[in-house]
Amino acid sequence: MANYIGAAHKDPNSDYSVSFPDFPGCITAGDTIDEAKDMAHEALQFHIEGMIEDGERIPEPSSLEKIMADPDYADGVAFLVITVQDANPKTVRVNITVPENTLHRIDAFAKKRGMSRSSFLIRAAQSVINSDLRTPGR
Repeated sequence: MANYIGAAHKDPNSDYSVSFPDFPGCITAGDTIDEAKDMAHEALQFHIEGMIEDGERIPEPSSLEKIMADPDYADGVAFLVITVQDANPKTVRVNITVPENTLHRIDAFAKKRGMSRSSFLIRAAQSVINSDLRTPGR
């Protein structure tokens, strides 16, 4: 598990955006600061998983002091984003039982977003797991 800093920004007439100083190009946004913060966990985890799949090196987290000294982030709200990394993820095939109408909804949702059924189910599960990990007392 690694802890990275996300920096939330809000420009006039825009949503809240979150960028990651250690991962240039990885950004997300939300209508509210809380939504943007929640989306940040998913965006960073997905970005890191893609880097691992592509064989890229995952950077060490920068210090908060270093990030806040950077003029690009000085006006942002910094917060901690906890990620789970597995440098050698093993993919396994599973067989699950799903109501047919739910499966159709999953497939339609995934297709609209250019995802496979498997990638959608994995991201949905990770989102619930990450949300549960962020809930105090769990």
